[in-house]
Amino acid sequence: MLHLCSRMKQPPIHPAMQPYLDGKVILIDKPLEWTSFDAVKKIRILTRITKVGHAGTLDPLATGLLIICTGKYTKQINTYMGMPKTYTGSITLGATTPTYDLESEPQDFKPYEHITETALLQAAAALTGDIMQVPPIYSAIKQAGKPAYIKARKGEDVVLEPRPIHISSFRITHVALPVISFEIVCSTGTYIRSMAHDFGALLGVGGYLSSLRRTKIGDFDVTDALSLTDFEQSITEAKALWASQQKSD
Repeated sequence: MLHLCSRMKQPPIHPAMQPYLDGKVILIDKPLEWTSFDAVKKIRILTRITKVGHAGTLDPLATGLLIICTGKYTKQINTYMGMPKTYTGSITLGATTPTYDLESEPQDFKPYEHITETALLQAAAALTGDIMQVPPIYSAIKQAGKPAYIKARKGEDVVLEPRPIHISSFRITHVALPVISFEIVCSTGTYIRSMAHDFGALLGVGGYLSSLRRTKIGDFDVTDALSLTDFEQSITEAKALWASQQKSD
């Protein structure tokens, strides 16, 4: 999702921020409970650059790789958004939630102790390859010009059509019932919350996403990303270096 304020008047910037004005690709490790736009806003404040956008939303309850572009690189946002993505996280079995994650309370509890490793692998296999996925009704998908979650929060009926996605890999990495850890490599447009919900439905016990981290977008890796604290420190250091060079001159 692109967030730009290109029509706003560009405020004065520090000379050390000129590279960001020209254009940069910034890899950020988004912290828990921050929205993707919170991270964009933080970078705008630190650099005083208004032409800033991110290449693919991460939910507030997810952490991990967020590609943020400034200047001329905002033109590449759609390209980055179209790249395959890798996620790790956990699914809790034996209940569902209306939002398919922990933004709402678990309900409809069912026993899960009988679930075998074979059943888990079969469910993962059934959700691999080219599949049709119904997005969560608590999502930003527009219906009649408004995000579906607005209608859902009002208790109104929301019906979303299934969409084609591609799951390159759905790997179970650890089992400690009722929690299943996973790694998923998927196409753009995939809702991992729906993957968790559908996984639980295939097992007949329900399931919801209980943690999520994005580790890769194409060849971009979260191990190369900065925390927002580290990014802020890099800005401070860049300004200090510029000041030092001016004194030397």
